[in-house]
Amino acid sequence: MALDNIIGIAGTALNAQMVRLNTTASNVANASTVSTTEEGAYRAKRPVFRALVEEQMTHAGARHVGGVKVDQLVDDSAPVRRVYEPSNPLANPDGFVFHSNVNEVSEMVEMMSASRSYQNNVEVSNTARQLLMRTIDLMRS
Repeated sequence: MALDNIIGIAGTALNAQMVRLNTTASNVANASTVSTTEEGAYRAKRPVFRALVEEQMTHAGARHVGGVKVDQLVDDSAPVRRVYEPSNPLANPDGFVFHSNVNEVSEMVEMMSASRSYQNNVEVSNTARQLLMRTIDLMRS
């Protein structure tokens, strides 16, 4: 495997983890939102990753076999919370509001995991770059 492939594969992972971090940030930002209806309540989003194991799965943004791409974003299937708050201006005629299904503790764990994965892939890129620079230095001598 060439060093540029390693950097490319790590790059696809960096992109995937950035999407994961952005999704987590969006979830945390919407954790306290409420809605008049269950259908209108914010549902946490989750990225679904796909390993690029065959050449035909690659594309311009993820062109390295062995990398990863974001396949889709899906709504978390956890139920939204229905809370009796008749004084809330968004309460329905029965006095209920519907809170998002975001679990802030789970989101913080997700954020730490995505951050650590991102850092690990930065290290992979840095190591590959250092090896490439050492190889160039050896060729100059």
